[in-house]
Amino acid sequence: MVGGGGMGGGLLENANPLIYERSGERPVTAGEEDEQVPDSIDAREIFDIRRCRARAESPFLHLPHLIRSINDPEHPLTLEELNVVEQVRVQVSDPESTVAVAFTPTIPHCSMATLIGLSIKVKLLRSLPQRFKLDVHITPGTHASEHAVNKQLADKERVAAALENTHLLEVVNQCLSARS
Repeated sequence: MVGGGGMGGGLLENANPLIYERSGERPVTAGEEDEQVPDSIDAREIFDIRRCRARAESPFLHLPHLIRSINDPEHPLTLEELNVVEQVRVQVSDPESTVAVAFTPTIPHCSMATLIGLSIKVKLLRSLPQRFKLDVHITPGTHASEHAVNKQLADKERVAAALENTHLLEVVNQCLSARS
């Protein structure tokens, strides 16, 4: 471990993470711009919302880069740049109102895994219509405490209690804020 940055200002667990190239911006199609064309929510919208038009059902979806731009709590990088989130690990069923996001911590013993998962979950809770059931979990086999972290993230009462903690909520909000 190395002393240094991060949002908590403490020690870094992964002082030298691999940094991945951001995926390109997807151009908005004419069909997406046309408000007369029905448009369901899909994995791309969860990963990288680029549309800025109002939807009768979901005015929430005006946010660019829904989960790809969430900040890592330890590094001045996004979850996409650290390959923690990828569009291929996002599954959406608009008709069934479900969203599942698997995320991969950068190291198997990452103590920030619960905070990262909570940040993803909060971003989705704040951005999607309430009809959606969310499942945010660690990619199977990528973390030593995968079962325990997934259990915490799936427990609505634990998530609600975590968000009542003002310090924890402040850290989550820093992960969700735009970096300057």
